Amino acid sequence: MSAAIVVGAIAAVVALITLIWFISTWNRLVRLEENVNKSWADIDVLLKQRYDMIPNLVNIVKGYAEHEREIFEQFAVARQAAAGALSSGDVKAVGAAEGTLAGLMPRINMVAEQYPDLKADTSFVNLQNQLVSLENQVSDRREFYNSSATNYNAAIQMIPTSIVAGMKGCVRKDLFEVTDPVQREAVQIQF
Repeated sequence: MSAAIVVGAIAAVVALITLIWFISTWNRLVRLEENVNKSWADIDVLLKQRYDMIPNLVNIVKGYAEHEREIFEQFAVARQAAAGALSSGDVKAVGAAEGTLAGLMPRINMVAEQYPDLKADTSFVNLQNQLVSLENQVSDRREFYNSSATNYNAAIQMIPTSIVAGMKGCVRKDLFEVTDPVQREAVQIQF
């Protein structure tokens, strides 16, 4: 065997190994990115459902407490901002809007506390229970999204994967973080 054939065979094996590594790394990045996208879509569904429910809760409370107009107007503006941020897919803006909404929820509940008939209203109680359930689901999904985004962000920064990530055009995914300190406190819904 000549040296040229040996060198050529070694070069072919190295090229084949490099190609296999490149393809498997590319596919891993695709899988990680799709996992992040799916986990955000799960949050999107829950938040849209919650944003649709909140006006119903506000309308029930509004029927009992018409003079609390300022709270309801603030709530409408906050909900609209949250829905707009969600539709644009801006994770940071959704986090900020969620903080504003979370800060207003206790005020709605304080209004409800002032009206015993409202606290006994089955529609109000059902909506509050559904919102609590949605809050728990959003919290779980947010944790999963942040985990997926963190795994993806770490993968695209690690050498040698960062080479493939650069060729693929991968960019960091924002985490769904609480930006309002009020939202860091547990939302208390009292009956």
